[in-house]
Amino acid sequence: QVQLVESGGGLVQAGGSLRLSCAASGSIYIINAMGWYRQAPGKQRELVAVITRSGRINNADSVKGRFTISRDNAKKTVYLQMNSLKPEDTAVYYCNADLTDYELRKVDYWGKGTLVTVSS
Repeated sequence: QVQLVESGGGLVQAGGSLRLSCAASGSIYIINAMGWYRQAPGKQRELVAVITRSGRINNADSVKGRFTISRDNAKKTVYLQMNSLKPEDTAVYYCNADLTDYELRKVDYWGKGTLVTVSS
């Protein structure tokens, strides 16, 4: 069993910053990629940013230059530094981990989500 625990969401004014964290634990052999997705009310879940074990990053165009994803492989943790936040960034942010467990199965896990609200 694997758990992803997110933290760092909250309410912030436009132009402000927040830092999200997601720590993975459990039956993990290796984490291949970790990332952040978000879902705004009435919209589909969308990719925000993803980072591979080697550090290759893919960002959504809407967050380039404002959000930075990073990871600490030793701590099995991924971070999302969000700067210059806009009201349209308001959403539930979900952590995702693409990992291999101890039975060498490739599995995809999701966190429960953390709410980010940006007021104008």
